[in-house]
Amino acid sequence: MYLLNVLGNSTIILLVSIDSHLRTPMYFFLGNLSFVDVCYTSSIVPKMLVNIVSNDKTVSLLGCISQLYFFLWFACTECFLLAVMAYDRFVAICNPLHYTVIINQKACFIFVIISWLASALHSLLHSLMASTLTYCGINKVHHFFCDMGPLLQLACSDISINKLLIYTEGGLPVLIPFLIVLYSYIYIISSILKIHSTDGRRKMFSTCSSHLTVVILFYGTIAFMYLRPSSMSSVNYDKVLSVIYTVVAPMLNPFIYTLRNKEVKGAMKKIFVKK
Repeated sequence: MYLLNVLGNSTIILLVSIDSHLRTPMYFFLGNLSFVDVCYTSSIVPKMLVNIVSNDKTVSLLGCISQLYFFLWFACTECFLLAVMAYDRFVAICNPLHYTVIINQKACFIFVIISWLASALHSLLHSLMASTLTYCGINKVHHFFCDMGPLLQLACSDISINKLLIYTEGGLPVLIPFLIVLYSYIYIISSILKIHSTDGRRKMFSTCSSHLTVVILFYGTIAFMYLRPSSMSSVNYDKVLSVIYTVVAPMLNPFIYTLRNKEVKGAMKKIFVKK
């Protein structure tokens, strides 16, 4: 699955870079999303694979905090990019005449830079707070990577400030993008339903169906992971759900976008014909 992830997302990055027909805002954001997916999974899976085949399953405190930082950084960046892509589809469908004015090259770069920087500051804050805690005892992380919850369970110092930070600022990088996605698709679906032609509705919906599938897969798993009742929580269950949104979802994204996108498939055919 990791190899499929790297190969599939790298292919999309390559296609967006070399094909002139894919040099549009939508594919610019898609290329960034593919790059984030590669980095996102690479911050977790290689260490997990080493732990599977090796007898030495230890990780240093610095290594654990570093993995937490990069995991939070790339996960939050993915949330913001999904929101930006939803806004891009909202403008394209609901305000097509002003699309090139609103979603211009400068705006695209600003959206992407804000997504990366805001996520980096968020992950830096939580990683620094986790690094200031005192860890004692067995220090066995009951997970396949250093997530915030399993790491805080090992702390023997006061974690009330960390919990307060998680419950206040911690949810913003997920909640704000989700609200943007929700707002965008409410107007998108409303605009599509106003179209009288069946072919017109199908064509409009096809332009955002791939992104909507990715959003449901990503946010649906995260919501079920963190918003379900505590009575349904278990260590093994959490691991399975974590595999879905850290490994399976990033692996499926390239297939979702290529299988339902004629322009991406056309760009791939051009490369194979040239070869």
